[in-house]
Amino acid sequence: MHLSPDENIFWQQGGVKLNATIVFTWLLMLVLVLGSKLITGRLSTGLDRSRWQNLLEIVVTGIVEQIRDIGLHEPEKYIGFLGTLFLFVATASLCTIIPGYDPPTGSLSTTTALALCVFVAVPLFGIKDQGLAGYLKSYAEPTVIMLPFNIVSELSRTLALAVRLFGNMMSGAMIIAILLTITPFLFPIVMTTLGLLTGMVQAYIFSILAGVYIAAATHTRKPKLETT
Repeated sequence: MHLSPDENIFWQQGGVKLNATIVFTWLLMLVLVLGSKLITGRLSTGLDRSRWQNLLEIVVTGIVEQIRDIGLHEPEKYIGFLGTLFLFVATASLCTIIPGYDPPTGSLSTTTALALCVFVAVPLFGIKDQGLAGYLKSYAEPTVIMLPFNIVSELSRTLALAVRLFGNMMSGAMIIAILLTITPFLFPIVMTTLGLLTGMVQAYIFSILAGVYIAAATHTRKPKLETT
């Protein structure tokens, strides 16, 4: 039993290794790209729309409203990044029903890469919204004494994101693998279903936390209601 997809080596030449983490990560990205092309290739802007497009618009509208509820009152700017994070983690979890598949999110290297994406995206969105000077100034708020604490906070929450996702995804995969070896067939099926639900929850939590960090970096506030 492999504790991590990093240990499942498909090909090796000297110090160069092609493990399950790399293979399944690229396969997932290929599936997401091709899927987006197929789904959005025949969208209609008129009144005559297919049921599939209506369902797709309902889902996207729900995601947009969820991003707005976080505190980002211009969700269209962030839906590409946050939606991609959610889809990658969710798809990685849903594919666990495929025999021989190792979810790349069960590797610390993958979850660290996802957390680093958030780590880079937060200041980028912050600088875009406030400007470089305004964003850097936020590290010294409310006083200059808070500067080192704010820097440590940036680093620690990135580590927390990586470890949280890695721990939750790997533990679920390990429990199912252990149960497959010591219990009848029916119980692991139930646990696999529960693992799929857990994976979707983790995808939701990861994307929501990323949105919260971006909202904090951009100092987004809901617009005040106009009084008449």
